[in-house]
Amino acid sequence: MGGYALHLAVGIMGNATSLLLFAAPILTFKRVIRKRSTEEYSCVPYIVALFNCFLYTWYGLPVVSNKWENFPLVTINGLGVLMESTFIFIYFWFASAKGKKVVALVAVPVITAICITALVSTFAFHSHRQRKVFVGSVGLVACVGMYGSPLVAANKVMKTKSVEFMPFYLSLFSFLASLLWMTYGLLSHDLFLTCPNLIGCPLGIFQLMLYFMYRKKGIKAEPIKMDIESNGSVELKTPQPAINGTNGKI
Repeated sequence: MGGYALHLAVGIMGNATSLLLFAAPILTFKRVIRKRSTEEYSCVPYIVALFNCFLYTWYGLPVVSNKWENFPLVTINGLGVLMESTFIFIYFWFASAKGKKVVALVAVPVITAICITALVSTFAFHSHRQRKVFVGSVGLVACVGMYGSPLVAANKVMKTKSVEFMPFYLSLFSFLASLLWMTYGLLSHDLFLTCPNLIGCPLGIFQLMLYFMYRKKGIKAEPIKMDIESNGSVELKTPQPAINGTNGKI
């Protein structure tokens, strides 16, 4: 009973941390709506996160798992599907023509992969074990992609020495979520939950290290504001001259 209680507790904490991870971009998209522009934000992390959320919702359902043994996965990832879909829609709405093309080029293959995974796992395999191996293998790739997708901004961070468009809390909650779900997988002896998060942990650490290396070096161009996705503090930010036509933003 003690082992079950610990397993359940870790699952609940994993849900809570994942909820914070999924909610972290909310202020980013409030900014997008306010400015009616996606600026230099990338849509890739949200599309990859949608792929990951769908796969692990599917993995936790009785179609793949044995009854409701992985119910915590269904609840949080089902919510994640809804939230990531909303973010992608907002991004697409305010993106430039070029940005809309990028969304389509990334989203269409992902949606196709989602449909193929669901169909193949349902009709090509006839046991929970086979379905878990198949969906879990695809989920391994998607999960690593989700935890590593903020690294899309890493090159710009190092070039511009600014972390304005690499949100701190997205990286922090990514690391915490991967740590907790790795523990959950270890407790349930499920390699397909453990392995991707085992890779996600060092990726999260790298993102945090990168953030703290450059957090005080970026040029800010916003008035006084509180931003959960930057440094969580109120700063007086004096407008600076444009750099390379981007007004100091990456």
